[in-house]
Amino acid sequence: MTARIDEIAGAVLDRAGHSRRFLVAIAGPPGAGKSTMADNLAEALKARGESAEVLPMDGFHMDNAILIERGLLARKGIPETFDVRGFLDIIRAVRLADQEVLVPVFDRSRELAIASARPVSPDHRFIIVEGNYLLFSLGKWAELEGVFDFSIMLAPPIEVLEERLWARWRGYKLTEEAASAKVYGNDLPNGRLILENRRPADVTLEIALA
Repeated sequence: MTARIDEIAGAVLDRAGHSRRFLVAIAGPPGAGKSTMADNLAEALKARGESAEVLPMDGFHMDNAILIERGLLARKGIPETFDVRGFLDIIRAVRLADQEVLVPVFDRSRELAIASARPVSPDHRFIIVEGNYLLFSLGKWAELEGVFDFSIMLAPPIEVLEERLWARWRGYKLTEEAASAKVYGNDLPNGRLILENRRPADVTLEIALA
């Protein structure tokens, strides 16, 4: 995958030209390898002398207390369980590149978002945004159309996602019953929703990253 990452980094640089701020979207279903690819692409850009920062969408999960009140805790991760307006505001602020923007980060071990946990500096030329719904065509998420300068869609086969999701939740020491509920009751149905309602990307990869 290193050669592919280098190839994508080259394409990003070609597209960026002399842009002061360039936004890259890495989208895909749960378990597709978005965060791994975002980190690898940032490193590839830095190796070429560029400045890059990763901005995860996961920091915009609604708090569990709100999800419990709305009966959505078991479906955490579906489009309706994110602060879409807050995410759109942050992305628009980041695009301006005129000041530092503090963004939230999701702590998966505690299942909560931590406010103002990561700075995005105006000095970072490339901002790599990764998340499930960056190319989602439904609801308020559709307002992201045209926001990103370069987009990547990770679309592994469902059976690959299933295997990776099982590994994820077992890694968090969930029981087999709880892991099964996460995989089949939420993550895989959500993955299908994302794959079936996506806008075209500049690059589409059908391989899950390690």
